[in-house]
Amino acid sequence: MRRKYILTPVALLFSLTIAAQQSNINLSHNPQKDTEGLIPFSASLNSPQVNDDQTVIFRLKAPKAESVALSSGAITTVLGLKGTVPFTKGDDGIWTLKLGPLPVDMYQYNLAVDGVSMADPNNTYASFTAMPPYSELIIHGDKPTWYDAQNVPHGAVTRHVYHSDVTGGEREMYVYTPPFFDSNKKYPVLYLMGGSGELPSNWIYDGRVNFIMDNLLAEGKVKPMIIAIVNNQVVHRNHPRHAELSFDIMEREYREVIIPFIDKNYKTIANPKGRAISGLSMGGRHTIFVGLNSTDLFSNFGILSAGDNNCEKTIGKFLNDPKANDKVDVLFIGQGGGEESGFFNARVKGLRDALDSRKIDYKYLSVGKTGHDWSTWRNLLYQGFLPMLWK
Repeated sequence: MRRKYILTPVALLFSLTIAAQQSNINLSHNPQKDTEGLIPFSASLNSPQVNDDQTVIFRLKAPKAESVALSSGAITTVLGLKGTVPFTKGDDGIWTLKLGPLPVDMYQYNLAVDGVSMADPNNTYASFTAMPPYSELIIHGDKPTWYDAQNVPHGAVTRHVYHSDVTGGEREMYVYTPPFFDSNKKYPVLYLMGGSGELPSNWIYDGRVNFIMDNLLAEGKVKPMIIAIVNNQVVHRNHPRHAELSFDIMEREYREVIIPFIDKNYKTIANPKGRAISGLSMGGRHTIFVGLNSTDLFSNFGILSAGDNNCEKTIGKFLNDPKANDKVDVLFIGQGGGEESGFFNARVKGLRDALDSRKIDYKYLSVGKTGHDWSTWRNLLYQGFLPMLWK
C-alpha cells in the first residue's frame, strides 16, 4: 500500500527554517548572525555574535583568567581605538565585549588572554598562514556584498602542486579560471601574491579573490582572465637576510618555474602584454623589485600597501629607461586610508616620488579608513586594479 505524506504548515515552516540556518550549510553572507539560538558545534559559547545593527558581541568562558582583551588590529583601526580593548568578566566566569557598529566587511582578530595571543576558540571561521592562526569576524549587511558568494556564474579554483628546482622542493599554487572557461582560448594571466607569512590560499579565504572576480565579471566590469596565486615565501621570514635573498630567488622562481608552468598547462597570452603581477605588502615589494625590473615578462603592475625608500638603487634600471611608459600598460599603487601615515606610507611615498620625478604614469588609490589588512587589499582589487586590466 502506498503511503501518503502530507507536509503540514508547521513542518513546512520547520523545513524552511532549517534551510535558512547558518551552520556552514551555505556560503552565506551572515554566517555569524544568531538565527537559531544555538552555539557552534564543539564550542562553549556563541562568539562572535553579529547583530543586524552591525554591532558584535564577543564572549569567552575563562573563569580563571585574570584578563581578556581584543588584540589591536583591523577592528580597532576602523573604530579608531588604540591598543587592546578589554572584556568585562561576569559572575559566571564569562567575559564579554560589545563593539560597533562596524562597517560591513571581514575582519581578522585575536584575543589576548592573560597576555597570550590566541584565536577565538568559539569561532568556526579562522584562517591560517605561515604565522599562528587568527579568527574572522564577518559583519553583514542586508544582502550579499561584492566579495560574497552570489547567485552568479562561478569560476573554478585549482590547487597545483609542482616541483621547483629553484627552492629545491614541492610547492603549491592556486589557479582561478573564469566561468565558461574555454581551454582552447588564450587568456591573459594575473600573477597574484600575498604578504609576509601569507600562503596562496589566503587570497581565496581572506581575499575572496575568486568571488570578487565572479561578481565583477557578472557586472561586466572586468575582462576574463586566469589568476595564478603564487607562493612567494621563498626564504624563512625570520631569516636575518630575508629581504636581501628573497627578491633574487623570487625572480628566478618566476622565470624558471612559475611562468613556464602556467604557460605549459594553460593557453595564455604568453608575452608581457598578457601578463600582470600584483601583491600585497611583501608581495607588493616583489611586484616592485621583480616585476618592474622584468618588463620583458610583465607590463601590468598592482602594488598594494607597499613601496620603497631606495628606488634609485632597487629599480634604477626601470626608472632610467626612457621607454618605461611605453613598456607599462597599467601601474597601480594603492593603500588603505589608515595607512597614509607612518611606516607604510613612507615607503609608498618613496616609490611615488621616484615615479613622479621621472614622469612615469601610474594610478593611485586610497580606500576607506582601513589599515594594513585584508579589508584594504580586497577593496584595492575590486575598486582599483582588476577593472583596469586589459581594457
